Amino acid sequence: MVQGCGQFCTNPGLVIGIRSPQFSAFVQQVAGLMGDQPAQTMLNAGTLSSYGKGLQKLLAHPGIEHLAGSPQVGNQARPQLFKADVRLLLEGDEVLQEEVFGPTTVFVEVADQAQLSAALNGLHGQLTATIIGEPADFEQFGELTVLLEQKVGRILLNGYPTGVEVCDSMVHGGPYPATSDARGTSVGTLAIDRFLRPVCFQNYPDSLLPEALKNANPLGIQRLVDGQPTRDAL
Repeated sequence: MVQGCGQFCTNPGLVIGIRSPQFSAFVQQVAGLMGDQPAQTMLNAGTLSSYGKGLQKLLAHPGIEHLAGSPQVGNQARPQLFKADVRLLLEGDEVLQEEVFGPTTVFVEVADQAQLSAALNGLHGQLTATIIGEPADFEQFGELTVLLEQKVGRILLNGYPTGVEVCDSMVHGGPYPATSDARGTSVGTLAIDRFLRPVCFQNYPDSLLPEALKNANPLGIQRLVDGQPTRDAL
């Protein structure tokens, strides 16, 4: 929550849990830890200003309780923790739909499994979602994966989303407004697709085709020919 002053696209800004003594103890423990965190310097003055404005929106909302953190003053960001009424998600309140970029997190407590699904349905597009539990929980709450596929670009089990590995399978994007085009990713080998557009060359002689499409395959790239991937010349 406070790593890098919370300046990660995938910083866990919203934590939803089912009402229980364990969840209450977890919230209390995190509040104690957040209250002890020192202020940190953000990337620039504009980011700090936006952080302060975002905090003011949370502090001013009647459905949100401030749990930990000293008043935001000075030229450094002070970590904060909040708890929001689940009705804000169920009733479509916009206050939880906009990210507060920085070291702050909002907890939401739900009554049961059905209300958890309803709350998640109320979310707009996100970059990531993490399901934390035991193997039996993943079976019992199997519908969450199906639901979250429509809400986020990356789903984690018992992990933390701040690490974004550059690899073939990484998706750093998600449904709008997480990404303007949900089909793309800004990290990983598929990221190049954001800058590409398909063009078809029909009835072109080989001499006029782009190098990538010439029969001899002068670039030596892998191509799809008659449905088969190949690097061979035609």
